Amino acid sequence: MERELAWKKYKNKHLKEMESLCKGYKEYLDNGKTERECIVETVKMIKEAGYKDIKDIIAKNKKIKPGDKVYAVCMGKSIAMFNIGRKSMEEGMNILGAHVDSPRIDVKQNPLYEDANFAYLDTHYYGGIKKYQWVALPLAIHGVVAKKDGTVINVVIGEDKDDPVVSVTDLLIHLAGDQMSKTASKVIEGEQLDILIGSKPLAGEEKDAVKKQILRLIKDKYGMEEEDFLSAELEVVPAGPARDTGLDSSMIMAYGQDDRVCAYTSLVAMLEVEEPEKTSCCLLVDKEEIGSVGATGMQSKFFENTVAELLDRMGKFTELSLRRCLANSRMLSSDVSAAFDPAFASAFEKKNAAFFGKGMVFNKFTGRGGKSGSNDANAEYMAAIRKIMDDEKITYQTAELGKVDVGGGGTIAYILSLYGMEVIDCGVAVLNMHAPWEITSKADIYETKNGYAAFLKNA
Repeated sequence: MERELAWKKYKNKHLKEMESLCKGYKEYLDNGKTERECIVETVKMIKEAGYKDIKDIIAKNKKIKPGDKVYAVCMGKSIAMFNIGRKSMEEGMNILGAHVDSPRIDVKQNPLYEDANFAYLDTHYYGGIKKYQWVALPLAIHGVVAKKDGTVINVVIGEDKDDPVVSVTDLLIHLAGDQMSKTASKVIEGEQLDILIGSKPLAGEEKDAVKKQILRLIKDKYGMEEEDFLSAELEVVPAGPARDTGLDSSMIMAYGQDDRVCAYTSLVAMLEVEEPEKTSCCLLVDKEEIGSVGATGMQSKFFENTVAELLDRMGKFTELSLRRCLANSRMLSSDVSAAFDPAFASAFEKKNAAFFGKGMVFNKFTGRGGKSGSNDANAEYMAAIRKIMDDEKITYQTAELGKVDVGGGGTIAYILSLYGMEVIDCGVAVLNMHAPWEITSKADIYETKNGYAAFLKNA
């Protein structure tokens, strides 16, 4: 049952392919630090590959046929891509589904204030984070400001080498006796994660002079008034690019690899597989980190509605054909797994842990405390997946998310399984999951991309 390291089978050809894949992945991470930015990058890539927006197809009253490549975007935060296969849609699709949102700090709607001659942005963190990890770091601001006249301004501050960065301050160790006695969850409270953005007063002003200086700066650069914060979505993320990690450059350290490492490998696999028998689908969604809720989360009707539109453009829509299509589909819920960390070995059950370098990880079930909230794929589907991976010589492993009573987590898998389709979680093992900087193995990224392609061709 011991799984071999993928590195042992690689020749120069494989290593070159792996490095090329990871180079593109790092660029995707750098250009996509928010869910909106990820969708923009994705659309650029798929348009170059010949994908057409389904809205344009509908507007021109065109039909969709086998061989066509189409996509739909939901509110700039989720996307569904389809490569139409030769078989009837009623026979189901092969689906790769990942999420492109990541834990972060969000700016509140009424955020800007001054205290002790410092200007701050008030925040509310998004997703599951260890709050103490986000202090004393260089941070960047990404997002959009929507104005009343309908214009939308893109904001990126802190990524260019000439940009300033922002930060959350921490208490100096010399005065931190009481702070250090607190539990980790209380060392930094949520309301302490306010972003320090300025300390220079506006000349000629007495009251809130630093805040007024900030307002002048954002008006000069973005044409933005303070009230425009009410319709802004500004996300605070770690500043700086993805980097090779380790003296052997065998790993990647970057923000947002949960779950963009699976989103990117799913996307690349989707673009590699041409003329599939069954329709291929790549689904990248938002809001997974807070329960897959809202119009752009997996619990919305976006995906189902898009499939209905596809069937309609093919002249085959009925409520029954839609239900058959979804029920007969097979899916890999492309999401990350916890990598075994010898520094914290007590959190893992070693026989059922994911290890760096041993390939893509299949989690038959996730959940917590007795598999609560889990999809739990059936044995027959797991056997079919094993055959595909073994036939294509993909290095893979199976794992659970830590010891039984230690913790757990969930994905979008259970939501798609409600249609009656076969679903299993699989993806890349990650160190430092949900931290500002996460680590992955290049070998695992390469094997996962190849495994996703094998699934689309053979499931």
